[in-house]
Order: sequence, then structure tokens, then C-alpha cells
Amino acid sequence: MPQLVWQKSSFSTGGEGECVELAAAATGPHIHLRESDHPHRIATLAPHTLAALLHAVKSRPPLPSPK
Repeated sequence: MPQLVWQKSSFSTGGEGECVELAAAATGPHIHLRESDHPHRIATLAPHTLAALLHAVKSRPPLPSPK
């Protein structure tokens, strides 16, 4: 895989281990996602697949807060 330039999600807390990072592919339309805790585990998605994932996550009710 070519060198990727990772960018933190604007929704990340900025703390250690609580960050989702994104990188655009230099060639092709793919977007790469990873969690900062596991930087070698990379999900590669087409833009329409990422849009469907985000839509599905947003449409679900929020999880209950841990007590």
C-alpha cells in the first residue's frame, strides 16, 4: 500500500486511543479508515460504501450510557 497521509476525524476526542483517522487514496476513489489504537488494521471503502455506513450509523438510536 502506498504511503497514506492520515487525518483525525473532527469527531474524535483527541485523547490517546480515542481517534478515528481517515486517508484518501493517491490513486483511485477509495477512502481508508483506521482506529488510532490499531493503526495497522485498515478498512478500505469506496465513497458510496462509506456514505451507506455513515447513514446506517446515524439512523440507529443512541446506545445507553454506561453506568
